[in-house]
Amino acid sequence: MKLVVVSAGLSSPSSTRLLADRLTAATLDHVDADPEVIEVRELATQIAQHLVTGFPPAALAAALDAVAAADGLIAVTPVFAASYSGLFKSFFDLIDKDALTGTPVLLGATGGTARHSLVTEHALRPLFTHLRALVVPTAVYAASQDWGEQGLARRITRAGTELARSMRPTTPDTAPDTASDTDTAAAIAPRSLTGAITSADPAHGFKVVPFEQRLAALRAE
Repeated sequence: MKLVVVSAGLSSPSSTRLLADRLTAATLDHVDADPEVIEVRELATQIAQHLVTGFPPAALAAALDAVAAADGLIAVTPVFAASYSGLFKSFFDLIDKDALTGTPVLLGATGGTARHSLVTEHALRPLFTHLRALVVPTAVYAASQDWGEQGLARRITRAGTELARSMRPTTPDTAPDTASDTDTAAAIAPRSLTGAITSADPAHGFKVVPFEQRLAALRAE
């Protein structure tokens, strides 16, 4: 499996890349995947060229292809003006609208103050929901004072575990038991009130009966 990590930090080293690395490690603790890190700042000029010309240079094209082919994605941005950075948004503006459909995504953000902690919910999550990605429940925001705190470490561990579970393929052991569902449906059908439009069929579960036909049968009784 392929785990792609998009880090939109502007400095080197950066707290954004640090958070991305810790989220990656937490995910790889629970799933066997090949990680690839994309530093968006290294593609800034190519992103601008693509936005103007419509043609991505080679390095940017490879990064976009990697995101589209990912089995799981970690996306981390610094907070600018109470939202994701313009560079982060510009990169994902270039992703094909169907490329992330059904892809598990873990969201992260860094900022200087805890007052922007909801940026993951009011900015990042709607963006990736629009792209039809499967965003894991726990998003991680790290303010300057959070580093070294146990609360941040616990959130990182929980988020990485959720992403790893979402990346695992469905196996026969975890697939829904449709036979049991059918048996249950057939078992409860006889309990329907008089005049119901369904009846039990042991071989196929529910069988739809037109209301007029059911009413006529009741009158004949």
